[in-house]
Amino acid sequence: MASNMREPIQSALLDDETIDFAHYWQVFKRYAGRIIVLAVLCTILMAIITNRMTPQYRAKASLLIESQPAKVTSIEEVYNADTSRKDYMQTQYQIITSRHIARRVVEELELAHNPVFMPPAPQEDPLLAKAKSWVKQQLAAYMPVEQDEQAASPDAETQEERRLRAATNRLMNALQIALVSNTQVMEITATSTSPELAAAIANTVGEVYVENYLQAKVDMTTKATSFLSESMEGLRAKLAAAERELAQFYEKNQLVNLDNGVISLAAEELEELSDQLRSAQKTLDQNRIIYQQTQTSGADYSALARLPEVLNHSTIQSVRQQEAAALSRVSELSKVYGPKHPKMIAANSELNSARDTLQTQIRDLISSIATQYRASQDKVADLQDKVSEAKAEYRKLSNLENRRRALQREVDINQQLYSSMFTRLKETSELGGFKSANARLLDAAVVPGNPAKPNKSLLVAAAFIVSFGFGVVLAFVLEAMNSGVRSVDDVEKKLGQRMLGLIPTMPRKRRQSIPLRAYFANTSHQFSEAVRTLRTSLSLMNIDKPPQAILVTSSVPKEGKTTVSINLAFALGQLDSTILIDADLRRPSVGKHFGVPNYQPGLSNLIMHTHTLDECLVHDEKSGLDLISAGTIPSNPQELLAGDGFQALVATLKQRYRHVVVDTAPTQAVSDAMVVSKSCDSVIYVVRADSTSEKMIVSGLGRFLQVGHRVDGVVLNQVDLRKSDVAERYGGFYDQYDYRSQATG
Repeated sequence: MASNMREPIQSALLDDETIDFAHYWQVFKRYAGRIIVLAVLCTILMAIITNRMTPQYRAKASLLIESQPAKVTSIEEVYNADTSRKDYMQTQYQIITSRHIARRVVEELELAHNPVFMPPAPQEDPLLAKAKSWVKQQLAAYMPVEQDEQAASPDAETQEERRLRAATNRLMNALQIALVSNTQVMEITATSTSPELAAAIANTVGEVYVENYLQAKVDMTTKATSFLSESMEGLRAKLAAAERELAQFYEKNQLVNLDNGVISLAAEELEELSDQLRSAQKTLDQNRIIYQQTQTSGADYSALARLPEVLNHSTIQSVRQQEAAALSRVSELSKVYGPKHPKMIAANSELNSARDTLQTQIRDLISSIATQYRASQDKVADLQDKVSEAKAEYRKLSNLENRRRALQREVDINQQLYSSMFTRLKETSELGGFKSANARLLDAAVVPGNPAKPNKSLLVAAAFIVSFGFGVVLAFVLEAMNSGVRSVDDVEKKLGQRMLGLIPTMPRKRRQSIPLRAYFANTSHQFSEAVRTLRTSLSLMNIDKPPQAILVTSSVPKEGKTTVSINLAFALGQLDSTILIDADLRRPSVGKHFGVPNYQPGLSNLIMHTHTLDECLVHDEKSGLDLISAGTIPSNPQELLAGDGFQALVATLKQRYRHVVVDTAPTQAVSDAMVVSKSCDSVIYVVRADSTSEKMIVSGLGRFLQVGHRVDGVVLNQVDLRKSDVAERYGGFYDQYDYRSQATG
């Protein structure tokens, strides 16, 4: 059992999730006329607008920018840009799109005074001009301004500048500059109302850009020449001053040239004197030692003889050899001869002579040592003086050389700078007239034959498509926002009620009611069949005990409940005896439809027992229908209907008539319908299609549930069959084809 219940639930969910294309198609069909009208109107409006648009022509020129222009000479370092950088093309793009280039193009083509590019302002209405003049006069009379009129109004130069600015702004808006990706090509596109002017502007922009680049190079060359000329004057003065100072240096120091070995000779002489001084100093040190030893020994010749300097002297050694030989002879002779022997005497005399000679030699040697020591002292002192003089001379010459080198270096540097600057000045002067452009026109702009905009056919087609799509979207939005009820699905899904029938709308003039006897007319087959279908639905609701007293009501007035009541009574009257009661004691209308006079007694008179039933009955001869009008309108209609009198009247009428149809007041206006429903067997709720909101209808149906009376079904009234999907999905309510066949046959 659980599975049996689950299947309907799942099928219902699937039905809800399925896209109902048929419903969307019906919505489109319902609004198709208005959508097409909207699309056609928008298309016509766009066609009118495009026809009034001024055609715009667009010309395109291609400019090739050389990223590495040919190098002419090294002077380009002074004024050439670094074209190898990545931002070079972006820089050129900013230059060509600058206001400066646009201003030069305006001046080149005289666009500020071109009537095509700068159309004159529309002439002011004479009446408006007079009014403005009168207002200014009045203001001047009440608020005088002490100001010179000539100063207040702009002069010719100011006006010209304003026109140039305006033309420049317009030109910048009319230009489109684009860099072609991965190339050195720049596309210049100009838009104008004149094709010739568009081509001229595009070409002139490229030419002005090239001329501007060349002019910039010329200006930079001129500035470089001026700078070099001024620098040359300063360098020339500096060079002359340096040369003059060097000449004065040579003249002052009586020098010819210090580079020819003068300093080298002085250095060699100083070195030689230094060597001599060191040698003399060494000799002096040796002589001082010997001299000091001789001074220490004094007159002791034996001690002096033992001195190494004396002992090792060659003369002393020779004398000592003589003394040794004499002493050896004396020793040998002494062994043979006596002291008195002449040989001994001669030998001793030779020995004494040798010894005297030795002393004399020692004495002379000591004397020479002292003399040599003093001579060494004098020599060292003399050499020291000479070395000092040589050092002073060397220092003097070195200082002079350093000074000379500094002066010469100053002269050389100024000479080099002067020569380099002179060469650069000559190069710059020679290149002043040379023009090397960095760009050239690759493709010149040609005069366009067709306007670029507006594309009339495209705009008109787009207007139709957009307006048509907007109309479709608007139709679905309105459909989604519509809270009314227009179909059987709406009755079942939105209201949760059974559909008893639908009454199609009948063509009629505005503010004109449906004819009273339209049910019987041969031209209203659809309407008649719809009422019969409603009658059949009522008879089939409860076959065992069909409803006898039928209450007809609605949510608000103007929904057609009285029309439904009357025609339902006509349809039931064709089967059996039927009576129609007008229970709307506040705004009765049944009597007006049948032409019953206002003084005719009716329902209120019966309930209050002022008249009898026969006096209140009105019989319609054409339809055979009996009816009871509202009668005298009471002051307390709800209390009157809630009493026992109305219930007893309905019971009496049910005994005399097979069908009792009761027309009551709307539920949202008053509660009379809920009171009357207690005396009726069935309640029919009339809903006007596409009119009353869903919330109001549900509220009215809920009021019957509050009093414990169910609503048997809903009658959808005034349905437009041309806009509704009822004719296709619920054709059983009426047989349109059959009646059309009869009418035409």
